[in-house]
Amino acid sequence: MTRGLQRTTFNRSGLVRILSETLPEAIDPHYDFGQRLGQWLDFTDALDLFSVLNASQGAAAVVLEKPATGSALTEQLARTRRNLTDAIRNDGVFSAAEPAKIRFPTPLPQATPENAADFSPYHRFYLAHQRDMSAAIAALRANARKALAKHSPAHRQLAELDLAFEKSLAARERNLLATIPMLLAKRFAQRYADHRSNLPDDQPDDPATWARPGSWLEAFCHDTQAVLLAELDLRLKPVAGLIAALGEAEPHTMTEQ
Repeated sequence: MTRGLQRTTFNRSGLVRILSETLPEAIDPHYDFGQRLGQWLDFTDALDLFSVLNASQGAAAVVLEKPATGSALTEQLARTRRNLTDAIRNDGVFSAAEPAKIRFPTPLPQATPENAADFSPYHRFYLAHQRDMSAAIAALRANARKALAKHSPAHRQLAELDLAFEKSLAARERNLLATIPMLLAKRFAQRYADHRSNLPDDQPDDPATWARPGSWLEAFCHDTQAVLLAELDLRLKPVAGLIAALGEAEPHTMTEQ
């Protein structure tokens, strides 16, 4: 069984591996990215990509005295990753070294177990982190494309191709990532059911105890953090690739406008 799992998860993103381990029934083991990509791009998208790929690369190069901004963007990438990672790990409840940017939900005072087991606050918590990631990474990605456009024609074409892919796939990506909290809802239900089944028959369930260290809710908080960190890594891959390409560019050339 372990060998089979390795075959189905090898070379997958960390996010898919985390979801496969947490909810294996939710992931299609026969997922084919190339086939799915062809289904996602419509005729208009294909024309846009064809235009970018066949654009003229005859722009002349001029010499610059100042280096490109690859180093600054590398630092911005590291800072963005660090800030978003810290925001995920500092949940404000089980890890509260400082005030949390987005606080992990806990049961309200006097809440009944039924009310406290509502997943809605945790859904909103996850969506808030997704909005945080989306805004920060979109700004960084736009800066990376601007910097690439100032280098060779090939680098400028890469920036245009990235923009075309982003426009074509943005809605599909947004819809797919929006399903992650719904998958986590299943994990939440599993954790809660296990908690209820482990309660002694004569012990009432007190939601006030759920925020204690070692609780089932802390375990779910760690589940959520693991998925968020894997999603962050996935979201950063395109811009990290652009910045890596920028680092390989000639530091003293740009295309003539």
